[in-house]
Amino acid sequence: MNLQQLLLDPLQFEFMQRALLALLVIGCVNGVMGAYVVTRGMAFLSDALAHSVLPGVAIAFATGSAAGGGLLLGGILAGAASALVIGLLTRGRQMTEDTAIGIVFTGMLALGIAIISATRSFATDLSHALIGNILSVRADELLLIVVIGGIVLLLIGLFYKELLLISFDSTLAQTLHLPGEPLRLGLLMLLAVTIVIGVQVVGVALVAATIITPAATARFFTQRLHRMMITASVIGALCGVIGLYLAWHLRVEASATIVLTMTLGFILAFLLAPQRGYLWTKLRRTA
Repeated sequence: MNLQQLLLDPLQFEFMQRALLALLVIGCVNGVMGAYVVTRGMAFLSDALAHSVLPGVAIAFATGSAAGGGLLLGGILAGAASALVIGLLTRGRQMTEDTAIGIVFTGMLALGIAIISATRSFATDLSHALIGNILSVRADELLLIVVIGGIVLLLIGLFYKELLLISFDSTLAQTLHLPGEPLRLGLLMLLAVTIVIGVQVVGVALVAATIITPAATARFFTQRLHRMMITASVIGALCGVIGLYLAWHLRVEASATIVLTMTLGFILAFLLAPQRGYLWTKLRRTA
């Protein structure tokens, strides 16, 4: 089989075309949000929010509305509620962030498992929720992913300067009388929404990796936030497409190959990135 066949044969199928488009959109959105997650040290929070959407996803499966946008809607409601509760618990440092995250994360995860276990198709539904099923994305779900992803990117663009200030210079943000707390809660809500649209691709268990890993990889090449967003988006989208092709030809689970491709990209950047890569700095020290 030649290279042309390897690339074009999967595109004969509409479900592969939809999956690739969904991966491109999600890769871009996750890259932008991942830049905030990595620079603000929110990796644990993003993983917790990923598991906190499980009750909404479980309800969608239990009520038979997982198709046609029900999964996205249920996940968004559960994720937004979790983000809001975490934001309120940590407001004014009434509770440390890791404590609040731990409470909400475990509570929502347990609720999701309880809802799924109450249905007859426990094993199947839990499998779909945990590892996703990118090849089953329908046309209406793809449209929702595009619309929701576009809204997230639009809001990030509109409030870029404000979010930049509260992320890196809270003192200046207070001096300028920016609404720091509403902006922080808004960023948490956007992160929750971003996680939900990624659940369709790699499921609850791995979605945090699609947000964190491309941004962490991009950080080896730039420290400027807007450049990190662009680089992480390209890395996320490219690794997603490569991972899907590998899954197709190797006949393995797509969510696993997508995340493993991103992980391999991170390892290569860690070792070989100019100026900041491990081997580069090692050679420079010995020179």
